[in-house]
Amino acid sequence: MGYHEPGKWWVSPDNYEPEVTQQFHFPKKIEFLDTTLRDGEQQPSIILTKDEKVEIAKKLAEVGVQRIEAGTPAVLQEDAEAIREICSLGLSAKVFAFVRNMPGDMKLAKECGVDGVIAEMVGSRHMLEGAKKWTIDRAIKSSVEATLAAKEMGLYVTYFPADSSRAEFDYLLELVQAVYEEGHMDSLALVDTMGVFSPEGAAYRVRKLKKQFPNLPIEVHFHDDYAMGVSTTIAALAAGAEVAHVTVNGIGERAGGAQLEAVALGLEALYGQDTGLNLQKFKELSKFVLERTRVPIGPTKPVVGDKIFLWETGLPSSLWVNCKDEDPLIMLPYMYDLTGQNEPYLLLGKKSGKDNLKTWIADSGMDVPEEKMNDLLQLVKKKSYELKSDLTMEQFKELIAQL
Repeated sequence: MGYHEPGKWWVSPDNYEPEVTQQFHFPKKIEFLDTTLRDGEQQPSIILTKDEKVEIAKKLAEVGVQRIEAGTPAVLQEDAEAIREICSLGLSAKVFAFVRNMPGDMKLAKECGVDGVIAEMVGSRHMLEGAKKWTIDRAIKSSVEATLAAKEMGLYVTYFPADSSRAEFDYLLELVQAVYEEGHMDSLALVDTMGVFSPEGAAYRVRKLKKQFPNLPIEVHFHDDYAMGVSTTIAALAAGAEVAHVTVNGIGERAGGAQLEAVALGLEALYGQDTGLNLQKFKELSKFVLERTRVPIGPTKPVVGDKIFLWETGLPSSLWVNCKDEDPLIMLPYMYDLTGQNEPYLLLGKKSGKDNLKTWIADSGMDVPEEKMNDLLQLVKKKSYELKSDLTMEQFKELIAQL
């Protein structure tokens, strides 16, 4: 892959300069664990039914997501039933359950038929002692007992120390080392529960964990409280982490999590990394999840927003008209159809110019004398200013009738 891939994207050549890329240590294979059905549903006011969870899981598998975190079986019987049905589908993705470090939770997960568990334990001193009111010895004992039980059941175990981004490293290391040696873990999740990592900080902690546990895969679960979830996730992968935890549309607790669509597209276009995902299904997946979560996303949401490939302003509209048939990427960061978006079109409003106007006149099927073009454009600008929005075709035809 390169910075200019005809028909795909056109990004900065500096992204691919050896002086830049030699700093990266991406794993040979990057995997995605989608937690829309668990962390995504934890966003306030989102409740997914059993059938909705099953249908979303199918869509995730179609996109090529390698792992699906299907939910927490201990929350509700319907959640356990949803996980069980998802497991029965024979999807290409491996299915995981989110559990507490309790043997009973491991048993519930096993009965649902999952491939593995995401085993949560608080990982920072301040949260463990101040919020959970546990000692580290108790956390270690509980984790060791539960992870060994999971191992005996044949479950893949991702140990998930919450708030590990804010933990004193030595404290985190004491917890993880004990569970690693006395209990069992197949991978370790670095968890930015409060979304407080900088990209540099995330990469630094990944490198430290890799140095301490060179044979242990590192997964990253980062939130978006500082609007850095995508950046920190990619930075962690570039430092050697193997698995990115993401959600469709970036939904999740508080400000949400790392957005699946943006992480994957960024990896492919900006970093030249193969994700194994079908990017062309992103818009379809986003809309499917949006309709079932009933949580709107902004029209300019990266990758999946409805209005990211529209122009109202005169100059870029004219530039688009001039190059779209020759090479659309002259005016685009990536091809709209790469992620399942529709072809760009021009809006008409206060900031529009004559190319917007000509396009709309042609689409309207009406005739406007050349000498009336400027008058019509001024009517358009005035009407748009009054409405505080761009115009509809019906409103535009009414203005033509006024000439």
